[in-house]
Amino acid sequence: MARRAEVEVEVEEQRTYTIPIGPIHPSLKEPLQFSFDLDGERVVDVEIKPGWNHRGIEVLGMKRNPLQTLYLAERLCGICSVSHLITFSRAVENALGIAVPPRAEYIRVIIAELERIHSHILWAGVAAHELGFDTLLHLTWRVREQVMDILELLTGNRVNYALVTIGGVRRDITKEQEPLVRQALRYYKDLLEMLIDAFLHDPTIELRTRDIGILSYKDALELMAVGPTTRASGVKKDIRVDQPYLAYPDLEISPITPDLFRGEVHGDVYDKIIVRLLEIEQSIGLIEQALEKMPEGEIGYRTKEEMTELLVRIKE
Repeated sequence: MARRAEVEVEVEEQRTYTIPIGPIHPSLKEPLQFSFDLDGERVVDVEIKPGWNHRGIEVLGMKRNPLQTLYLAERLCGICSVSHLITFSRAVENALGIAVPPRAEYIRVIIAELERIHSHILWAGVAAHELGFDTLLHLTWRVREQVMDILELLTGNRVNYALVTIGGVRRDITKEQEPLVRQALRYYKDLLEMLIDAFLHDPTIELRTRDIGILSYKDALELMAVGPTTRASGVKKDIRVDQPYLAYPDLEISPITPDLFRGEVHGDVYDKIIVRLLEIEQSIGLIEQALEKMPEGEIGYRTKEEMTELLVRIKE
């Protein structure tokens, strides 16, 4: 009986494999394409292809005057619209030497910090969803409504507030509105302890965020990370402190880093949650300070005739 030939086959072990995600994917909030190279569960390389949402706003802005471009700048992002609007307005004001009244600078700070609260709460809800904790998602997004209501009260809009204009703001904060703002701040003060307990003391969330997605101090600097992301890596930098603008020079503020809560910095997802929750508390304090210190006076609103003169000046 013939014997079956024994053949040795060498199989080359594949150490890494590639997973493409996007540009359209359920876990992505906006179109973005990733190509992850994985070794087991460890990401060893990633290729990122942005630009799927490019709308040509720069070119559109070049075809409009600065007052028209205000509306474009505000629509760069629906979540952080006033940040872009303040940046653009200040660029025009600095170029033309336009002085903004102190009261208007304080109002800008108040709106910016209210927006930071709503943005961080929204971020926390999305984080809870990605962690498989949808109950916490619905809780955070429900309590976010309070700050959205206050923004609507002060500006007339829940998003794209159209409050900031070149040289000041379009609306004042009245004496009748101030108590309602303070009431909302007290609401979030009482709520914050519950949010911190839900996010930072839950064993499931800790398992899914501790030592995950680490961005080291060194990498944060080399990759030029900014905002809460870089502060979560222990970089004590905050543009409101290092290059203060608006009314921030008159307010007490310091960079928020994870060691204030955790005693140390890991730069992981857990640290990123810490920074955003603590920054909500900080924003509450900044708004309270601004309400206390805000002077009386003009808000920089210009009539139609004054705006026409401004446009002529810009053209010259």
